[in-house]
Amino acid sequence: MADYWFNVVTHEVEEGPQSDWTKLLGPYPTREEAELALQKVQARNKAWDAEDDN
Repeated sequence: MADYWFNVVTHEVEEGPQSDWTKLLGPYPTREEAELALQKVQARNKAWDAEDDN
């Protein structure tokens, strides 16, 4: 079973790490989770920014 990675440059999901690690988020257990990686990062950043404002 392969892991899935989200490439932040191409915005594509890779099965197994195919690109340089500095361009990848992951690993994720499913393609669907990897597809949502950037949205998860943005949501976490927004939550952390809100905490900093408090």
